[in-house]
Amino acid sequence: MKLRIRIFSIILIACTLAGTMVYARSGQSIFENRSLFPGNKTTVRLWYTDDSLTSYLQSRAVAYSESNKSVRIEPVLVSGLEYLEEINKASLTDDNYPDLFIITNDSLEKAYLAGLAMEITDGEDYLSEEMFPNAAISSVIYDNRYIAYPLYFETSSLVYNKTYLEEMAVENMQSEIDAADGEAAQNAIDSASEGASEGASDESTTETSTEITQVMIDEEVEKSLPLTISDILKFSQSYNAPEQVEAVFKWDVTDIFYNYFFVGNYMNVGGRAGDDVSKIDIYNTDTISCMKIYQQLNQFFAIDADDIDYDKVVSDFIDGKIVFTVATTDILAKIKEAQDSGECPYEFAVADMPGLTSDFGTRTMSVTNCIVVNGYTEHITEANAVARFLCNDNSGDIYTNSGKIAAHYGVRYNDSNISTFLNVYNDSVPMPKTIETSNLWMELEIAFTKIWNGEDCNSTLKQVSESIMTQATGESYVEETIPDPDDEAITAGLTEDSD
Repeated sequence: MKLRIRIFSIILIACTLAGTMVYARSGQSIFENRSLFPGNKTTVRLWYTDDSLTSYLQSRAVAYSESNKSVRIEPVLVSGLEYLEEINKASLTDDNYPDLFIITNDSLEKAYLAGLAMEITDGEDYLSEEMFPNAAISSVIYDNRYIAYPLYFETSSLVYNKTYLEEMAVENMQSEIDAADGEAAQNAIDSASEGASEGASDESTTETSTEITQVMIDEEVEKSLPLTISDILKFSQSYNAPEQVEAVFKWDVTDIFYNYFFVGNYMNVGGRAGDDVSKIDIYNTDTISCMKIYQQLNQFFAIDADDIDYDKVVSDFIDGKIVFTVATTDILAKIKEAQDSGECPYEFAVADMPGLTSDFGTRTMSVTNCIVVNGYTEHITEANAVARFLCNDNSGDIYTNSGKIAAHYGVRYNDSNISTFLNVYNDSVPMPKTIETSNLWMELEIAFTKIWNGEDCNSTLKQVSESIMTQATGESYVEETIPDPDDEAITAGLTEDSD
């Protein structure tokens, strides 16, 4: 037990005998501080930095207190500035340190090396693929240990204007029906003119029009969803766009979170768990080819990197000016808000992230917010139990109250689009944990912008790789130049007709 708690205990006994109430520095009765007396509830303190979680965490704390007579959860909202430093400081010098804290998975190595993240209880059994997506499990592994609990995630995927695709589906089906009716009518006329048998009815035509049902529309929309970026190009060439549509496909080309899917399937930064600096492969033939495809899309979609940002893209998309975009899960709440206020007459849906071409696949990036058991906690068993209680919540309240999507299966959502995001997250690339690669995302973001604006793909990627490898090895590192892939073959693959 810490020295300060021992001193408080002595003071408390003295004050109790004297009939005096002593108050802790926080203003709470010292009887409420942690678990100083038998029969008093043990307090498991949980630090977090995102205020949108407050309502949810408070409600879960109440629920836990009602079901557990010996432990209570105390959620504490703190500043995100120098977050780990403040946790470390509190753990070493203060009684109000956190037993648990929520942090993004890319900071787990730093937390672990500082002694602030301990291996969780029975992690291999608890973090099963039946309960957690692959990305969630990978995100909390460090040095072959499970050092956190996945709570919620963020990733990106393709989002589309469902109303536009339904209208196109109806138009296409109606054209087919009209053509079939016309052919049937012409056949009837031809039969009549060739001489019907004697006594045949004058009503020689049969009504053949088919009623278009919602089931038929849904099936047609499903068939029209793009499997590759090539399919979106093909779509744009044949789509009879409404007047208000300004772009078939538009996304924030300046933000790595919405661009990483171009190279995510072929770039390796730290291996599966993102914790191994010996496994770094940024500059290779496939990543160069993918960046060439990315660069060529500027010819088709003409997005100005100097005049675009994510919020503007989302606003234009909700206003019906864009058919397809790449967005994170936050777009669902923004769409609902616009619909509820009567400012948005459209329906939208989320699709799996398409490949680039039939030859090149994609993988999005993800970040997982995790619950970490503080290495300094005196309540290891209780802290692990509280973390599991939060991660076992299948009520869907985490989304209803905070807009976050839980990083596990089995949650009861009322929106199928959330399930699609969860499937995309399962196959995503978690942000790596290695401190040596912490500035990779900034360098990639700059590289993507340069390449979008026409700079050489090969040399730009080579510079990024050399910079990161130098940081990882601690020595000056020079990559061997890889020959450029065939530009004509890449162009042909991008513009080819999809099956």
